Amino acid sequence: MTRAFSHRFKATSMAPVLIAGLPLSAIAEGFIDDASVTLGMRNLYFNRDFRQPAAAQSKQEEWAQGFLLQAKSGYTPGLFGVGIDLIGQLGFKLDSSPERSGSGLLPRHSDGRAVDDYSRLGLAPKLRLSKTELKVGELQPELPILLRNDGRLLPQTFQGGMLTSREFDGLTLQGGQMRSLSQRNSSDHEDLSVDGRGGVFADRFDYVGGEYRFNADRTQVGLWQARLQDIYQQRFYNVSHKQKVGDWTLGANVGFFATQEEGSADLGDLDNRALTSFVSARYAGHTFGAGYQRMYGDDGMVYIAGTSTPLVNDIQVRNFTTAGERSWQVRYDYDFVALGIPGLSLMARYASGDHAEVAGGSDGKAWERDLDITYVIQAGPLKNLGVRWRNAMVRSNHAADVDENRLILTYTLKLF
Repeated sequence: MTRAFSHRFKATSMAPVLIAGLPLSAIAEGFIDDASVTLGMRNLYFNRDFRQPAAAQSKQEEWAQGFLLQAKSGYTPGLFGVGIDLIGQLGFKLDSSPERSGSGLLPRHSDGRAVDDYSRLGLAPKLRLSKTELKVGELQPELPILLRNDGRLLPQTFQGGMLTSREFDGLTLQGGQMRSLSQRNSSDHEDLSVDGRGGVFADRFDYVGGEYRFNADRTQVGLWQARLQDIYQQRFYNVSHKQKVGDWTLGANVGFFATQEEGSADLGDLDNRALTSFVSARYAGHTFGAGYQRMYGDDGMVYIAGTSTPLVNDIQVRNFTTAGERSWQVRYDYDFVALGIPGLSLMARYASGDHAEVAGGSDGKAWERDLDITYVIQAGPLKNLGVRWRNAMVRSNHAADVDENRLILTYTLKLF
């Protein structure tokens, strides 16, 4: 098991000391009374069949069981409220082999064998003043410029500090620094790097940003600034809006990333601008959507290794972020509650990209078709048990051709 938190954050030992100095009644009020403890269970079967001629690996096929324990205290009363969060993760191999490993569910030994189990434990002491909160330790950021990846057995986590302020109605301000991360299939902490560009690392990712909701929460604008020390700096601008028109609900979201080298430019000059956009229309149980995404500049999208992005075409297998690539998407969702079947939902999606700059020219093409069916049991002894099937097909002239299936069972048990 990895250490609970990085030595860089010795402040994580402060919360127990501060709490220990309070009367028992004060600890119970808020700190314990507002606490919650949940145990999430995820059983995931993953099968990715490589279809291109002379593929280096025929398929990736693994089956694993994951457990995610999350304990969150409330805050002690007073001007400064003190609390602490805990996250514990445990994954077990159910089926794998060296020929079929590498799905991202499990860590691997040097000979390609998946480990039998892996785990990690992290703490995040927290401090609250009015509507401003500081957390330091093991974190799960969900920010447009740093979006943790939870697409396999266990979620990716980061080690650092996050400050969030909601002092003014509609306005959320955030800032922080990340120093290391634990990938979704790892027990270890590692320094930060750029996805697809291994070998160059940094231990400081700084960000600041804000989002403002207005117009009865129908409209939101966002502005973010981030930097990975001596590697890249990035800005993100975003606006979204939703509007009722009769029995329809219309929505639109547009975002723009601008990225260049920073400091000593350890990865050399960087030049990327990324446009992402999506419009939707919902009527009864039906939602129709269409998106457009484009990469500008000499480089593809720049982001922290292993993370997700808010780009519209960052989907099940591909993210269509090669330099010069332009891609579009059509999507259909249906909620079967409209037919009297609550808990059942369907999503079908098709995305296509072209003009990707690849070796030998700029005619890289790819398409992906996704199908996602989910059912969550609504009553009885198995209430809240979720069953999900995700299917994808990808064909490309510059990347792997794959047929993929994921079968996922989920259940969350509230312990406190």
